[in-house]
Amino acid sequence: MGDLLHYLPNWMKNKYFITILAFLIWMFFLDSYDFISQYKRRQEINKIKAHIEYYQTEIVRTNEEKKALFGNDENLEKFARENYWMKKKNEDLFVISNK
Repeated sequence: MGDLLHYLPNWMKNKYFITILAFLIWMFFLDSYDFISQYKRRQEINKIKAHIEYYQTEIVRTNEEKKALFGNDENLEKFARENYWMKKKNEDLFVISNK
C-alpha cells in the first residue's frame, strides 16, 4: 500500500483533495439528495409546469366556448343536436356515419 502512495502525485495526497473527492462521491452517488436525483426532479418539475400551462390555456378556451354556447340559444341547440343527438318531439333523428 505504501508503494502505491509513492506513485501518486503530491496534489492527490493532499487532505483537501481527498476531502473534496469524498464529498463529490458522496453527493453524486450516496446521498438521498444526490445530483442525479436533483436533475430528475427538475425534469419532472418542468414537465408538470408544461402540463399546468396546457391546462390553463384549455380552461381559458373552454370558458370562451361556454360563454359562446350559453350566450346564444341557437348555439346551444346546435351543440346539443350535434354532440348529444337531442331532438324535438316531432322530429326524427338520422345518424349518418362516415365509416
